[in-house]
Amino acid sequence: MNECAQINELSALIRARVPLILIETHEEPRMLKLLTQAANLENQLMMRWSIVDGLGRVMGTGGGFVGGIQAAKAGDDHGKAIYQTNELIDCLRHIDKSLQNGVYVLCDAHPGFKDAVVVRLIREIAMDHAKCGRTLVFVSPTLEEVPSELLRLAGHFKPRLPSRDDIKAIVINEAQLYQTQNGNKVRGDRHTVDLLIMHLLGLEFEDVRRLVRQALRADGEINQDDIRRILSIKHKALGGAGVLGFEESVLKFNAVGGLARMKHWVTLRHKPFLDLKTTALDRPKGILLLGVMGGGKSLAARAIAGEWNVPLMRLDFGAVYNKFYGESERNLRTALAAAEGMAPCVLWIDELEKGLGAGAAEQDGGVSRRILGTFLTWLSERSSAAKPVFIVATANDISTLPPELIRKGRFDEIFFVDFPNAAAREQVFAIHLKKRGFDPAVFDLAGLAASASSFSGAEIEQAVIAAIFEVRAHDNNTALTSDDILRELERTRPLAVVMAERIGKLRAWAHDRAVMADEMEI
Repeated sequence: MNECAQINELSALIRARVPLILIETHEEPRMLKLLTQAANLENQLMMRWSIVDGLGRVMGTGGGFVGGIQAAKAGDDHGKAIYQTNELIDCLRHIDKSLQNGVYVLCDAHPGFKDAVVVRLIREIAMDHAKCGRTLVFVSPTLEEVPSELLRLAGHFKPRLPSRDDIKAIVINEAQLYQTQNGNKVRGDRHTVDLLIMHLLGLEFEDVRRLVRQALRADGEINQDDIRRILSIKHKALGGAGVLGFEESVLKFNAVGGLARMKHWVTLRHKPFLDLKTTALDRPKGILLLGVMGGGKSLAARAIAGEWNVPLMRLDFGAVYNKFYGESERNLRTALAAAEGMAPCVLWIDELEKGLGAGAAEQDGGVSRRILGTFLTWLSERSSAAKPVFIVATANDISTLPPELIRKGRFDEIFFVDFPNAAAREQVFAIHLKKRGFDPAVFDLAGLAASASSFSGAEIEQAVIAAIFEVRAHDNNTALTSDDILRELERTRPLAVVMAERIGKLRAWAHDRAVMADEMEI
């Protein structure tokens, strides 16, 4: 939808005699420009109010006088403010008494919605609209507190966000401006520029221009540091902070041992997920990783985001819940909307059973059931084509999850993450030794893997760490050996032994219901 279409949409709302129009945006100057053009199309006078300027006429709309104030002179942005209209309540009283029809744009009036007198005045003006033809337009960064009695009288207008072509044009324009001012061309490869454009989708025009300008002025280059900074700023701008976290630490598949089948499955779906123009294949929706604790489920979520080179967002159900009625559902909706704004991205939901498990619903007065309903509605109605969000949910105990959450269609696949097999254990040992500065080639990885049968990846890592501490405690120059790690393995009682019965039940459930994330050990 281009600017002309937006102007026509606003014009239609005015022409339809909608008494209240709500516009939630940070781009006030752009919005005023669109409203001015729409008012002129309908031959309507337009007035603008802010608590700083009061109520004044916008230049170039309507004709004659308004409330004794002459139209703005050429070169002025606005007409002279009407006396004593800086306070919202005084502005509304003036509009209520005025017989002048027109469009009255109220900027940042949202704090007034908490005042009963202000709400009543707005209602009276709205109810007289058929007789007087006064349209109130509220333009604010947030309009969440609009009372229900006003919502039923209001129409909503959503300013369009820049398209991929719009963002590309802004990048080119800013690059040309940089070259003109500095005499140097902007550096950056096509892939990085394409990533920049992709991650700027969902932001408003001025935000896009500001972030592109910052990226170019910093060092004359578009690089991965710029993309990380933009993603962090975008996350804060979209809201959901505290509930939806932006995880900057991501991995690649080579940093995760085992899980060969899951890695292959994810790799096949990389291009279809990121190809915004694809229609031949359904875009992947997400996976549920069920398995033993310490098996690498959380690492897998980080690795998928890293392999696909998309932001990783973490949904914290613990922060969703609120003691006030309806706030929990609102928190979840805000977080999910923010995740869509970060698209394409991976949405990581860790330990799903703690947020949506059946047990909590019996103790919280139905909040968990309402949260579940909100989440299921989003899963069913979200458009993965327009806003690709790939869900990676993890669970240690699937028995408490409601059946409607894990039925076919909610997730593309359910993978069972068991203890790593021998080959995977060798990989895990190599990864953690290399991570700590040791050459894996000098260790007996096969022997270590054989001795760590039924150890989880987390337990293997802790054995390596403990062995390093043990050696360094005696002599900082002593070399770490396979025998040192073997001694730590012998001292460890793995989860497979400590919780054998529970893990046996989990394996039995997954045997015919889930796909193994890796090859089974013979």
